[in-house]
Amino acid sequence: MSAETLQSLQAGGVHTLLVQFTDLHGVAKGKLVPLAQLGEVLAAGAGFAGPSIWGTGLPRTGPRSEYYARGDATTLQPLPWMPGVARIVGDGFVDGRAFDACPRQVLRRAVARLAARGWTLKTGIEPEFFLLKQSGHRWLPADDADRLHKPSYDLKSLPRQMPFLQALRGALEAAGLTVLQIDHEDAQGQYELNFAFDEALASCDHVMLFKLAAHHLAEQQGAVFSMMPKPFADQPGSGLHFHVSLWQGERCLFEPDAEGAASDLPLSTLGRQFMAGVLAHSGALTVLAAPTVNSYKRLVVGESLSGTSWAPAYVAHGRNNRTAMLRSLPGRFEWRVPDASANPYLATAALIAAGLDGIERGLDPGPATADDLFELSLPQIRGRGIPLLPQSLDQACDALEADETVCAALGDTLSKQFLRLKRDEALAYARHVSAWELERYAAAF
Repeated sequence: MSAETLQSLQAGGVHTLLVQFTDLHGVAKGKLVPLAQLGEVLAAGAGFAGPSIWGTGLPRTGPRSEYYARGDATTLQPLPWMPGVARIVGDGFVDGRAFDACPRQVLRRAVARLAARGWTLKTGIEPEFFLLKQSGHRWLPADDADRLHKPSYDLKSLPRQMPFLQALRGALEAAGLTVLQIDHEDAQGQYELNFAFDEALASCDHVMLFKLAAHHLAEQQGAVFSMMPKPFADQPGSGLHFHVSLWQGERCLFEPDAEGAASDLPLSTLGRQFMAGVLAHSGALTVLAAPTVNSYKRLVVGESLSGTSWAPAYVAHGRNNRTAMLRSLPGRFEWRVPDASANPYLATAALIAAGLDGIERGLDPGPATADDLFELSLPQIRGRGIPLLPQSLDQACDALEADETVCAALGDTLSKQFLRLKRDEALAYARHVSAWELERYAAAF
């Protein structure tokens, strides 16, 4: 980092670094460091107690007990909503080496496999979220008047959230993101903000920046920003859809070639093979895209309590088909399984591993479906040979554990830590006695 950069930050009023990394659960963590320590942050990193971070599996003693978030100079960016503070994203290092279970390092390894072929993966990640408030033990939409039965694109409630939404847009744009659109989504209190696609690692960094800003600004407005997948049983859940394309320099490798133009998909042969790999590894990918017990209230087979759902339940693809797991579009496809709780680095790394496996094995995605899959019964789905996505966190963990390709991409340490934590979560949920159970059974027998 040049002296000119340091002087520029100081001249802009920056006095503190927010050294930020992301834990296994996809939550931003970090600490504040005086700007004068920038050189140390870039060279060695900011230090943390390794066992205090979810999913590291690090010991409490010895050189491997220390986790260092080594700053990536390309991410250094003042935070408009925190005057005087600049964020720098850290990669995990332990005992002087890149830490294999750091989610950002996992994605770096996956991106390096693409770079070895001269390729770059670009993603446009679309976060949906809720603005909530707590009333006693109940969680409610922050806007009391946001009660339409079908609130999609509602222009009555959207303006009422303008102070938050415009503050969020302004903060993200000032931090260098290109905001494309903001709308009211399908549930009460639910919104979506889209920003421009980018190289995969940068795109994940943008998602974490978005979350940092949204949490802070919502709190200023007296609301709670939530990326819980499905906070209300009778309302649609929040997705984190990925628009995916592969590039070689300025050329999109998914643009239809002669063979692709004649197919039922607007993608090149390479694009179809990548998609086929994602379909083949869909079970293992699901637990990384939908990593909580609550996620499987969103990915339901059959009629949802919330009526229309845009969350896929079947391993299928289709041209501009939002009811399928993969929606193909000219030169790209949309992966619709991820929900708002997904760790973007891990989901992207697993996606790359699956896609490359499809390319290396020359897989074919099979015929596209033009049907509205939500209108078909389960026997009809099975009759067409369309597999189901995992329907619980336990099932999804089983699929990951059985998938050598995806586990290898995550690495031995992270795979084991992830499965251990997620199986503990599933067990805790199974043993929990809910209000629904008490209401149904307490006096029944």
